[in-house]
Amino acid sequence: MRTAIVMLGASIVAAVSIVAAVSIVAPVSSASTSTAQKDIAQVAASSPQFSTLVSLLKKAGLVGALKQGTYTVFAPTNAAFAKLPKSTLQAVSTDRALLKKVLTYHVVKGKAPAAKVVTLDGKSVKTLEGQGVRVSIRGGKVYLNGSSLVTKTDIMASNGVIHVINRVLIPKS
Repeated sequence: MRTAIVMLGASIVAAVSIVAAVSIVAPVSSASTSTAQKDIAQVAASSPQFSTLVSLLKKAGLVGALKQGTYTVFAPTNAAFAKLPKSTLQAVSTDRALLKKVLTYHVVKGKAPAAKVVTLDGKSVKTLEGQGVRVSIRGGKVYLNGSSLVTKTDIMASNGVIHVINRVLIPKS
């Protein structure tokens, strides 16, 4: 899997201002038998669409962290990373601290299936990075920070859930 950020010059640009923080905690729902036995890192590694994300998680030393605890991961696909300028991806992948910041901005503590996420319209959820990601519902679709569309939901893992997104989330610098 890969994760990237959008930069203008040497500055990281955030997609939207974040208002309030909300913790996501929901009861465990029934999980798919094909992924429910694997943790989040294993589920991501088993899907070719997340090869860039997995590669960056390894580079940042975060794979082990996704094996412990319960999380919701908003996972950008390889196509989402491809939308970033090559120079941005290069800058992030060579700065381990910045890479960790970007990657942990995609992770929320607790398991939040789609049924829970849709109740958070207009609210922000606090990420492991520390900042919030704003959830909005438009036309029956879930967006994060106004522009990242959730394209697939509820990929269940033994320790959480993955929701696929079409754009990389960028924390404020």
